[in-house]
Amino acid sequence: MTKRVKILLDESEMPRQWYNLAADLPKPPPPPLGPDGNPLSPEQLSAVFPMNLIEQEMTTQRWVDIPQEVLEMLVRWRPSPLHRAVHLEKALGTPARIYYKNESVSPAGSHKPNTAVAQAYYNKEFGVKKMTTETGAGQWGSALAFACSLVGLEAKVYMVRISFDQKPFRKMMMQTWGATCVASPSMETQAGRAVLEKDPDTPGSLGIAISEAVEEAVADKSGKTKYSLGSVLNHVLLHQTIIGLETKKQLEKANEKKVDVVIGCVGGGSNFAGLSFPFILDKINGADIDIIPVEPASCPTLTRAPYHYDFGDNAGLTPLLAMHTLGHGFIPPPIHAGGLRYHGVAPLISHAVNLGLARPQALHQLECYEAAMLFARTEGIIPAPETSHAIAQTIREAKKAKEEGKEKVIVFNLSGHGLMDLVGYDNYIHGRLHDYALSEEELKKYTEDLKQFPTPHIG
Repeated sequence: MTKRVKILLDESEMPRQWYNLAADLPKPPPPPLGPDGNPLSPEQLSAVFPMNLIEQEMTTQRWVDIPQEVLEMLVRWRPSPLHRAVHLEKALGTPARIYYKNESVSPAGSHKPNTAVAQAYYNKEFGVKKMTTETGAGQWGSALAFACSLVGLEAKVYMVRISFDQKPFRKMMMQTWGATCVASPSMETQAGRAVLEKDPDTPGSLGIAISEAVEEAVADKSGKTKYSLGSVLNHVLLHQTIIGLETKKQLEKANEKKVDVVIGCVGGGSNFAGLSFPFILDKINGADIDIIPVEPASCPTLTRAPYHYDFGDNAGLTPLLAMHTLGHGFIPPPIHAGGLRYHGVAPLISHAVNLGLARPQALHQLECYEAAMLFARTEGIIPAPETSHAIAQTIREAKKAKEEGKEKVIVFNLSGHGLMDLVGYDNYIHGRLHDYALSEEELKKYTEDLKQFPTPHIG
């Protein structure tokens, strides 16, 4: 009998609600702050986001209904398959059973459309005509371009310059779906021009690209242009929980009674949150689960950066968020995992780490590419460089299970394929990639400015 390697759900089994972790945390996270230092009001966000999404951002409800129109868009690729990595298990000789949620099956090739279609829908309902956003590796920009094409909205994407140069096919994907894509920093905004004046050769950063996208949205006084974020904020993480909710149903179908380890890579945090938040609920209720967010050692936000209030963007146009942060002026090394180069991490994830509900790890890119190569040669899928971090940590945990002689169930999120990232693989194969470690000196330099902002209390 062939081992079961794909656990599938019928379309009728797709979750009809999103899960909101904020409703169940033992202590509430510190609120975002406005320019006056007071907790942010919904009205202060209305220049940037439509009110229906602001309501989701601030909700304390445990379950939020998914509109039928959003379900009809999601069903184009959802439910996504859960795979048993039997060939990887065999290569490692591990007693662990490894599962991965395959989010690469979406039209854009990643988990990002899960929130992109929801955000496009809510903006359209609110009467918005144009959406602006930033993107690192291009996964989010591609997803929003796809989503806007479905509902008939104009899309403008500011893409971090180093990724704009490294990943031209993602730009072409966005253009195919009708979006405009420009390299950031650009000459189109005051924020972009200010950065270029200081450093014409800057590789850019997600913080700079966010500033440009927010500036363009706010500049439209008609209110018909709104900004969209692909990670970090509560409503984005909320939309992604469909990943973990499906996974729990699929593990039941696979007759798995207990999950031991849950793993996801972290930049801003959306794919990790999407898989892990429903499992963090189990952990809050007493389950013994090791939940591991994995980040690059070159951008060690959760593992080394302070927990502080900071801007979500480079120019200080966003509210102050309580999060682990490398400083909003952080310019990351040009590693190939472009989606993991953000200076901060989602406040909900930062808070969960502070409460001991998740155990962050930081890995170097050479170990991650080595893991990705093994995965490609066993399971067949070429993973995105971001996902390679989750795979590398999974391999560590599988080897640990072998050393301990324990049968463990390990689940990770395969957040996207790497078919647009083959330049990175080529560089790895030919020895052109190097590990980047953030020095203490650099860390102190970038976090020095945080002293001007309040220090949040964990509770």
